[in-house]
Amino acid sequence: MSISENLRYYKDQLPVEVRLIAVSKTKPVATIMEAYHAGQRVFGENKAQDMADKYGQLPSDIQWHFIGHLQTNKVKLIAPFVKLIHAVDSLRLLKEINKQAHINNRVIDCLLQFHIAEEDTKFGLNMEEATDILSDKEFKNLTNVSITGVMGMATLTEDEHQISREFEQLHQIFAQLKNTFFMEQPSFCELSMGMSDDYKIALEKGSTMIRIGTGIFGARNYS
Repeated sequence: MSISENLRYYKDQLPVEVRLIAVSKTKPVATIMEAYHAGQRVFGENKAQDMADKYGQLPSDIQWHFIGHLQTNKVKLIAPFVKLIHAVDSLRLLKEINKQAHINNRVIDCLLQFHIAEEDTKFGLNMEEATDILSDKEFKNLTNVSITGVMGMATLTEDEHQISREFEQLHQIFAQLKNTFFMEQPSFCELSMGMSDDYKIALEKGSTMIRIGTGIFGARNYS
């Protein structure tokens, strides 16, 4: 199927309140424009330099989501325009995002990434670490970042029961943080989980945004 047909397929699967992030990492500008002309406006990249380069070449109404592990020295490349950073896993990174957002006179939305998978290669916080960050006096002074929810990736497995348990765990983490730290903040509303192979399970567990790359664009270009 074409990119436009793939997009239509996924959008038909999603409840109206769930957003589709088209994961365009490794894809050229021309391919992203195909998705843009099909009506897609939210794209995800995992390398700061690539995202900055594409931002400069593509329409200004695109929302750019950074979905990979972000190094502190790369924040300045995306701070002028990034809409949402999905994978914040330290106070140090939050402080740098806040610094660069302040320089650009912006408030940058961020998600806290949690480690819910049974894989050591995945990044992310546990609840104790997240609580330490959100209780820290330094965090309370970060006025140029806004924590709008949580993100997590399930184990790469065909065991749907395990995936379901992991997404349920993230949903419970979201609810606990909402009740403890963000009860008065309606902007804390995002539960980012689910990709091409497991998005249906993520939707059952309350995901508000799913990240689809291969399902829209086909196999990645690793060269």
